Amino acid sequence: MRVPVRIVLVGTSHPGNIGASARAMKTMGLDDLILVSPKDFPSAEATARASGADDVLSQARVVDSLSEAIADCGFVVGASARLRSLPWPAIDPRGAAKEIWSKIEHTQVAAVFGPEHSGLTNEDMAYCQKLVHIPANPNYSSLNIAMAVQILCYELRMASINFESFLKDEALASENPLANAQELEGFHQHLENLLTDVGFLNPDHPKQLKLRLRRIFHRASLDRNEVNILRGVLAALSPDNPIKTKNNFTKKK
Repeated sequence: MRVPVRIVLVGTSHPGNIGASARAMKTMGLDDLILVSPKDFPSAEATARASGADDVLSQARVVDSLSEAIADCGFVVGASARLRSLPWPAIDPRGAAKEIWSKIEHTQVAAVFGPEHSGLTNEDMAYCQKLVHIPANPNYSSLNIAMAVQILCYELRMASINFESFLKDEALASENPLANAQELEGFHQHLENLLTDVGFLNPDHPKQLKLRLRRIFHRASLDRNEVNILRGVLAALSPDNPIKTKNNFTKKK
């Protein structure tokens, strides 16, 4: 059974890890791999470590940015070995697999893994609705990126066995598709620009406000219609909007 989840590797420095990740994917039925600015690819070492998963490597796409890799995705999770100083909605791989399968019917889904030594940046996490935290040994939590890919891919395959029951449990019947990453990014930029215009957001010292605002709307799992409504509200509130709001209420005598 094919598992239609995209695996995105960001800034991978060792080509062997790309090959090992491709192998991990194929053993669990995944084949959609995107590489964001890898240090060395294509590579003979990647092919050797793939151990027969050459088809996954040959169709892997290389892009310049994470935003490009997930532009068509409506649900994105970011894998991290550590929890962040800024609280982010976190979930373990088993819970993530269940939630991912509940959304596959409605949108493209991606799981993002960061560079080997540093992991995902806060800027990368801003694109993710959930942080997938693998609860490893706290005294030795160093997990190879291909191992992390294997763990999540395994949980995705196990979750697929009970896919129908997951859909019923989640009860996510939606008439409108979830907004994808490109649409959400357009909304966030629109909101940040308006807040800057009205003086609420200082672009020189945003601190964590921008991330906190994104976290609020990520929790809402906005669909496309909702994003369009919110952008309409932002446009109406813009200082440049020539239409003035009229007071339709009359005072009581």
